[in-house]
Amino acid sequence: MAKLAASILSADFGRLEEQVREALAGGCDWVHFDVMDGHFVPQITFGVPIVASLRPKFTET
Repeated sequence: MAKLAASILSADFGRLEEQVREALAGGCDWVHFDVMDGHFVPQITFGVPIVASLRPKFTET
């Protein structure tokens, strides 16, 4: 069976929790966090604090 993983890289960070909930309600099985820290790629996105803030709000069902 195929699994659908949504990336939050283009999400609105002011509505991040809401948009993750929308993705999961829409059928996504996983949420993909594109963590870029400037080490392996020149871009910087978000890091552990963002992931850690969302983790307690979502549990596996």
